[in-house]
Amino acid sequence: MPLPSISELIPVIQTAIGPMILISGVGLLLLSMTNRLGRVIDRVRILSQGLDSETEEVQKRQIEQLVILWQRARLIRLAITLTAISALCAAMLIILIFLLALLKLDTPWLIAGLFIICMGSLIGALIAFIKDINQTLAALKLEVRGIRKPII
Repeated sequence: MPLPSISELIPVIQTAIGPMILISGVGLLLLSMTNRLGRVIDRVRILSQGLDSETEEVQKRQIEQLVILWQRARLIRLAITLTAISALCAAMLIILIFLLALLKLDTPWLIAGLFIICMGSLIGALIAFIKDINQTLAALKLEVRGIRKPII
């Protein structure tokens, strides 16, 4: 089986550029999500350090916040996992595009299936990310509720 010529590979390279751009964008999402996870972990450490020395009312509020932070950490972990799966699928898609071109195989269902898994993972990650943001607001509401002065 003869290898494809350069002129036959150029459209393949052009086709592979889309998933490469996707990997770049997904990488930025991963960076954002890992930063959020780090903030959650830092906040848990701060809240749990002084938990024993607080009044019962403050302890109750802090425990409620810790429960929300635990839920947030799980959501962010899910989002990071799904985002990483999406990036892996995009990378496999690039390799698959080249392999199918080199072997001169015509299996669009394989490319379509991998792309659908890639996008499905990304959608799931973004849904988990949105849920995390809503949990953040719930924790903020608990924190603001503990302030005795009126908020402007």
